[in-house]
Amino acid sequence: MKKIFQIELDRSRKFGLDILRCIAILCVVIEHGGNFIPEKYRHYNEFLYFDGVSIFFVLSGFLIGGILIKLLQKNPVVDSKFLLDFWIRRWFRTIPAYFLVLFILIVLQVLFHRTSHFDSPVAIIYKWFIFSQNLVTPHPWFFPEAWSLCVEEWFYLLIPVIICLLIIFLKIKSRYSVLVTALFILVSITLFRYFRFQEITVANYEEWDIMFRKQVFTRLDSLMYGVIGAYISFYFNPFWKKYKRPMLFVGLILFLGAKYLLPLYTEVNGLYNCVFSFSVVSLGTLCLLPYLSDFKFSNPNAVNGSFYTGITYISLISYSMYLLNYSLIQVWIIDRIPWGSFMSSVALIVTVKYILFWAMVIALSILLYKYFEVPMTKLRDNPRWKKARVKPVINQVS
Repeated sequence: MKKIFQIELDRSRKFGLDILRCIAILCVVIEHGGNFIPEKYRHYNEFLYFDGVSIFFVLSGFLIGGILIKLLQKNPVVDSKFLLDFWIRRWFRTIPAYFLVLFILIVLQVLFHRTSHFDSPVAIIYKWFIFSQNLVTPHPWFFPEAWSLCVEEWFYLLIPVIICLLIIFLKIKSRYSVLVTALFILVSITLFRYFRFQEITVANYEEWDIMFRKQVFTRLDSLMYGVIGAYISFYFNPFWKKYKRPMLFVGLILFLGAKYLLPLYTEVNGLYNCVFSFSVVSLGTLCLLPYLSDFKFSNPNAVNGSFYTGITYISLISYSMYLLNYSLIQVWIIDRIPWGSFMSSVALIVTVKYILFWAMVIALSILLYKYFEVPMTKLRDNPRWKKARVKPVINQVS
């Protein structure tokens, strides 16, 4: 049984980034797990988590931005092959597991809970399979946590294209095209939120959540903070390392201020919350990256300890945890069990549901990661895919 859940660990991983990824997914699951807690006690749960999704966005921008920078540095030829190679590697990493969970949810919805909201499976396929359900509109009720993956996927799609266009048509060197793209998107999206703030008024947290927090074109800028971090790390590495401790301190201050201080002095429908709150959390995450990306244990034997193993496990299965924890595990499994028929104590029901929730999230995520995510990711290096890729059609050396 132990071997079924055993994951092979790469001891050369950047443990600091694993810590950040682990914190991010734990914040997301803690937030969703709060639904099991009676409403009068939920404020205690809310005290425990930060904006895990924004942390994920910045971390993703940092890692993918670093990949793009290294690709352009190694081979500054931008063409259809460059784009296709990048997209294939990204999409083999994210899309198969997402499509699997999406397919399961669609089947469950059609077979067991057909409603007027689900009269057209074709519409569901059209929107969720091409990530168009929340570009500039509120995310629909089905598979609601997918909103953040839409932001990620449009980042993968748009950013390399913009970089290539800058290199080919504006003759901007590849080194600078990444930075120009990141700054352009960051400024544009912030302005977009500002103009939306001027045009509409949100009455409560729920409206703010769907109109500002959970749309592609209100959140793409969060990933750009990570891309800028990747740019500084690659081209100004001495500076990146020299100020890692002061930046860590600044990042922690921004996090604590955004979570516990600023909400005391701002309104949910105010300028800060609607326009700049995402920027503060993203900037705070960026400030953590210099220290965490260079983090090393003073004791080499620590990489064999339970702390390292636990953090790395959670980091590795974080994407599976994201996909499984809410709609599938919480809504379709735990919430469907008739707890009242065999338990009379409300406290006991809440406790059992919460413990079962976490146990299922960890166990099923390990299985999904080990037996589906990893094999599908390995397929991207299959020689047949390499042969099928398009030959270069445009050559442009920066």
